Amino acid sequence: MADIIVPELGESISEGTITKWFVKEGDNVNQGDVLLELETDKVNIEISADSSGVVASIAKKDGDVVLVGEAIGSIGASSGAPAAAPAPVAPKAAEAPAPAAPAAAAAPAAAPVSTASSVNASPAARKLAREQGIDLTQVQGKDGIGRIYPGDVRTHNGQAPAPAAAPAPTAPAPAPAAAAGGKPVERKRMSRRRATIANRLVEAQRTAAMLTTFNEVDMTAILDLRKRRKQSFFDKNEVNLGFMSFFTKAVVGALKQFPLLNAEIDGEDIVVKKFYDIGIAVSAKEGLVVPVVRDADRLGFAEIERNIVELAQKARANTLSIGDLQGGSFTITNGGVFGSLLSTPILNTPQVGILGMHKIQIRPVAIDNERMENRPMMYIALSYDHRIVDGSEAVRFLVAVKEMLEDPEQLLLQG
Repeated sequence: MADIIVPELGESISEGTITKWFVKEGDNVNQGDVLLELETDKVNIEISADSSGVVASIAKKDGDVVLVGEAIGSIGASSGAPAAAPAPVAPKAAEAPAPAAPAAAAAPAAAPVSTASSVNASPAARKLAREQGIDLTQVQGKDGIGRIYPGDVRTHNGQAPAPAAAPAPTAPAPAPAAAAGGKPVERKRMSRRRATIANRLVEAQRTAAMLTTFNEVDMTAILDLRKRRKQSFFDKNEVNLGFMSFFTKAVVGALKQFPLLNAEIDGEDIVVKKFYDIGIAVSAKEGLVVPVVRDADRLGFAEIERNIVELAQKARANTLSIGDLQGGSFTITNGGVFGSLLSTPILNTPQVGILGMHKIQIRPVAIDNERMENRPMMYIALSYDHRIVDGSEAVRFLVAVKEMLEDPEQLLLQG
């Protein structure tokens, strides 16, 4: 008998919630088969069978919280009995010979259903026996403790089964809960990831001295450059030239000028990071996740774009790994893809800076004292932790980002 153990889930993750079991008690499984899906604070993880056999027990059900290292079920040895040539079932010594009609069972005045209730059988075996009209007292379990599994029911060689009992009527769906005043409402449990996001955001606002400073970027030069280079860039690199690579490069350049925005607080120490792992916030089904583009300072525009596309696809397919999410030093979030004109992003703790991008909007801009032009403008926002980042430093950081974005060819030349 082998226990099904919750494996190590990654740094700082000690528990998870079972979202769905893919097997039932009594199911045959092979080594490597997926048994269940586990939701953690960051990603969903599939847990596979370490050995082949029969699912002997499931100790935790869907929705239960489980700890790393906890046994949540077990896999027993397979009976090994081939389905095509079942061995005849020998009558038990303590039982009277089975008569031709199932109604004359050995136990007086006891229907097969009530007698079967005391048999050691898995829920799946009981369900199958009910469906096929088989008396479980006539079925012999083949594992070491005599427990009956669906395979034993299928290979049973007793009398012809009686007609299956009519299924119990389905209980009507519960009516929606009513709020005060009798208005209908729907109540559902918050997912683990949504609850974690909520707790982290509240914690960030509670512990950090968070402020936000704003500026605006004239996107004319970037739009013109993308228009001129978009096709040749794609032909060469097989990836589109988007906006995120420009913003990532501009952020890295500004972080090198203002390193405290690439730091974090550890007790009474300031830890300044000498690497540039940039988190890119992505909206997924279960909420916002922030996969990380590693060593963004060493990547070209095409490599950054490929990384972002790959991470976004994994986020939306719910296949991000723990490693994809850990260790970012600064975060960029783009509310503009949803139409946001202006917002104040919340810190992704323990980071002390996050840049918010917004919608590009055509607005009249004063070119000089006499001329006005309609320009594609974007508001950008920097939220920062005032405990270690001064206001003047934050403002100058954002100005540096603005200036680099408005001169994108210089960014390309710098790599």
